[in-house]
Amino acid sequence: MPIVHVHLRAGRTPAQKKAILDGLHAAFVEALKIQPDDRNQLVHELPPEHFESRYGPDAVFVEANLFAGRSADAKRRLFRLAVDNLERAGVRRDAVLIVLHDPPLENWGIRGGQCAADVKLGYDIKV
Repeated sequence: MPIVHVHLRAGRTPAQKKAILDGLHAAFVEALKIQPDDRNQLVHELPPEHFESRYGPDAVFVEANLFAGRSADAKRRLFRLAVDNLERAGVRRDAVLIVLHDPPLENWGIRGGQCAADVKLGYDIKV
């Protein structure tokens, strides 16, 4: 159940933004084994005067909050797949920065206000 924030400079077309979101989601599904319909993505477009990056104006910053438990290898696979997919969407490989935040289950309120540590998720997060 990741919540994925994508930060980018304003100016991309709707098709380009959709390709970025689709590519990221596919990487999360494959690498972290999230459910294909478990999609929570937000695009934050910033005007040029509010977006500076050493990676250039076409940089894409990805921040994802996800349940703790994924292995370092699964995260490495996610990084690689995400960059591969974003490159196909027209983003330079070296213009992608990904940061994962994985707080423990007891820090998540889900499914009508239940603590995620108390809920049978229906899938494995130990990948």
